[in-house]
Amino acid sequence: MNAEELFRNIKRKKSFLCVGLDTDYKKIPKMLLHKEYPVFEFNKHIIDATQEFAVAYKPNLAFYEILGAAGYMSLEMTVTYIRENYPDLFIIADAKRGDIGNTSHMYAHAFFKTLDCDAITLSPYMGYDSISPFLEVDGKWAILLALTSNEGSKDFQQLHVEGRNQLFEEVIITSLEWGSVNNMMYVVGATKAEALTRIRKLIPEHFLLIPGVGSQGGSLKEVSDHGMNDRCGLLVNVSRSIIYADVTNKFEDAARLEASRLQAQMEDILNSRKLNEN
Repeated sequence: MNAEELFRNIKRKKSFLCVGLDTDYKKIPKMLLHKEYPVFEFNKHIIDATQEFAVAYKPNLAFYEILGAAGYMSLEMTVTYIRENYPDLFIIADAKRGDIGNTSHMYAHAFFKTLDCDAITLSPYMGYDSISPFLEVDGKWAILLALTSNEGSKDFQQLHVEGRNQLFEEVIITSLEWGSVNNMMYVVGATKAEALTRIRKLIPEHFLLIPGVGSQGGSLKEVSDHGMNDRCGLLVNVSRSIIYADVTNKFEDAARLEASRLQAQMEDILNSRKLNEN
């Protein structure tokens, strides 16, 4: 899926919502715990309830790896379920990998060939040769961490480099030579919305993956005001406020309601910018 195809899906669904599948075994409704793979069963119900309003899903690998083999099986089953039932959806492996080239080749094969995800989040700290194996796979995306929402982002990302740009800006400037708008995105936390204007000057056409709206306090309006471009250019990820909107046997209805509420807001934003027009 290239950038134009992703934008077409956004226009068709009137949404730029990415649902984060940060599925915590301890929060799964008791009614599902008797299943062989409760995490997968929970994900399946969430996907069915929200897919009408979303263009992407982002399983966070930590929530699956903690369960060992059963967790990885749940992840694989989740990706396969989306592929077989909703093939237009964009699947992001939130894995935050970043290693030497030979290891990255293995990771690229694992997530793009074996698992068949569309994209993977990556740490660019080790430089070009740690990222290039992911960019070499046709139709797949590398999503580079640029400016994150956590408190520790100031330790490195916000440092000034020789009194000029901040380090996250240097990461963006340097990595622009590695890929294109059709195979590379950047992660920018929603709570850093004020920096999006500066970031858009550096990368006016690239898609941005924006976590942090909802439970983490980020504002959808501020993110859209500062970060949206003339092709939308945003995937806004929302996890907990959708998938844990209710933890009883009504969790599907609650997730659907919250996803539909966010989609309605996104539709209004797209309409106000005339991005829903054919």
